[in-house]
Amino acid sequence: QVQLVESGGGSVQAGGSLRLSCGASGRTVSSYAMGWFRQAPGKEREFVARITWSRGRTYYAYSVKGRFTISRDNAKNTVYLQMNSLKPEDTAVYYCARQVLAGADFGSWGQGTQVTVSS
Repeated sequence: QVQLVESGGGSVQAGGSLRLSCGASGRTVSSYAMGWFRQAPGKEREFVARITWSRGRTYYAYSVKGRFTISRDNAKNTVYLQMNSLKPEDTAVYYCARQVLAGADFGSWGQGTQVTVSS
């Protein structure tokens, strides 16, 4: 069983930055990719960014491209999400998840970390 724990959320003003971390513990096994998702109040959870473990290939939602950067530290089993130029519409609970195989659903969801951006 793999557990994912997010941290680094908080409250910032528009234009500010935050760095989220997602640490994996437990029976860790090699994963194909790790992803960040977010869910705002009253909205469905949406994809934010993804990174493959082996080659570090990154993919971003259009709404965050150019502002957010996903990275990973394989030795620490940790994935990061650097968020710059934050906007009020980025306010949400941010979750990380694991993709075991290419094309598989994401799973092993963390508990989430709240990000609040004020105008």
